[in-house]
Amino acid sequence: MKNKLLYIGASIAFMFCSCTDLDVDIKSEYTQIPGNPIAQEGLAAECFFAHRNVMANYYKYNGLMSFAGGEQVAVSFDGDYYDGGYSQRATLHASAPDDNNVDWFADMMSGITKCNKVIQTLSTDDGEISQAVAQLRAVRAFFHWTLVDAYGDTPLLDHLYDDGEEITRSPRKEVTEWIVSELNTVMDKLPTTLAANTYGKPTRWMAQALLAKIYLNWNVYTCGDITTYDENAANPKLGDCIAACDDIINSGLFDLSDDYKAKFLPTNGSHIKDFIYAVPHTAENKDGMVLGRFHTWRRGQNDGNGGAGLYNAALTNSVGGCSAMNPDFAELFNLPGDRRNDCLYGNDEDGVVYQYGSNYEKTDIPTTYKGEDVKLTKSITLKALTNDAGAEIAMGPAYDHLDCGANMTGWTQGWRTNKFMLNPTEYNLYGRNTGNDYPIFRFADVLLMKAEALVRSGKGGAMDLFNKIRQCAKTVEIAAEPTLQDILDERGREFFDEGWRRNDLIRFGQYEKNSWILSTINPDFANKNKRIFPVPTGVMNSNTNWKQNPSY
Repeated sequence: MKNKLLYIGASIAFMFCSCTDLDVDIKSEYTQIPGNPIAQEGLAAECFFAHRNVMANYYKYNGLMSFAGGEQVAVSFDGDYYDGGYSQRATLHASAPDDNNVDWFADMMSGITKCNKVIQTLSTDDGEISQAVAQLRAVRAFFHWTLVDAYGDTPLLDHLYDDGEEITRSPRKEVTEWIVSELNTVMDKLPTTLAANTYGKPTRWMAQALLAKIYLNWNVYTCGDITTYDENAANPKLGDCIAACDDIINSGLFDLSDDYKAKFLPTNGSHIKDFIYAVPHTAENKDGMVLGRFHTWRRGQNDGNGGAGLYNAALTNSVGGCSAMNPDFAELFNLPGDRRNDCLYGNDEDGVVYQYGSNYEKTDIPTTYKGEDVKLTKSITLKALTNDAGAEIAMGPAYDHLDCGANMTGWTQGWRTNKFMLNPTEYNLYGRNTGNDYPIFRFADVLLMKAEALVRSGKGGAMDLFNKIRQCAKTVEIAAEPTLQDILDERGREFFDEGWRRNDLIRFGQYEKNSWILSTINPDFANKNKRIFPVPTGVMNSNTNWKQNPSY
């Protein structure tokens, strides 16, 4: 059951302030610091969930990371879902400052400013850090990390800025070191218990998971020039990564006992023992969880005649179907009996997409469209282009629309994912929104981060951690210590659609690896400057003292 009280607090807070304004009113309504925990919770709620409409958003964080990370291909259908091409450009490592899906920088800066406002309000003159302030500082650190990871150099907003005070971008390394210092400073003040009222909010375990992630990527974040990052260089923070993971593991609070697919359904929530830190969503609040819309197939809402479609119920709102699995990435899903394979559409031997019942499990009834069984192809074939003379144009930059054609053949190019499967009733009632919570840090990630750190350190013990993931997935276990490539491949199977693939590929030095035909379409695909995204035009216009990231 979802935590309704959490949303009541958030809703009250959101009534007073927009979460997308960069210029946040910093005047407090209070003449003294409210000591009532309920009042403090109301003040903090808008800070804790300032990223709710960013993280699981196809048009913002999730879509950007999935396309840039080579998990998904942003296909279009004779112009349908081209939408200015920003998703296609992300797929091709060609994002631009005006693109919608890079334009969440201001959302995070707004969240940081809200945190600073409430931190100032709740802080005491004696300098003692309360639990509420510790949580606010931890989520503020997390917001900074999202900017550091995506955009490189980032403003270090550790206080409320006065009118006219110039905001500058600090070096990525400096902000990373500050984030680590902040998290360690507040660590012992953060909640350690798991309950409905701590779900989706910063805890000790959230802070440790973020530290582990930073330590594992330490050389990426501190190398200065991202093009010089060397994946083979020794990482001095591997021991710290292992220690942070061990703190979470030794707590005994988390495990992998929940069914893999069930973790991501609209019925997920605070009861999932794998979730360390997640963004809660409820359909009725229409707060941004619409991934199921884009991860189905283009006509999955009905059978072409208004009857039941993919979900055995006609959807009154159309679906997008414009996120197709990259054929190279699809090759990872080859393990026998792997429960994670059940989070894909079209990967059955016959390619048929079967209907799904009210229990979110596949039936033996084929999905049809206008009387024809729907079959998805693992490969993606783009619609051929011709020149004025009618001759076919060779594959290259002209194919940057990633157009498959607006017909049955085009709509069924590429497997689709159902990891965040929609609830058809919610989808129809609440403007395509559903109630799937979006995990950011999971226990499974902690186990694989520790395994990777052990392998990179030349130590044993990674096999047992690796096999815990395989046991949860109900697939074959390995009989020897995993290689780094084994770990990267397993991370792809385990965390697809969760926004981590780009982060992983950069760390492993494989972000520029030839992916499907993308480097043929964009000859600049392997430009290492594209490991970070451009700062959005609106943010640059508001901060004329900033310089745009190289190659943009």
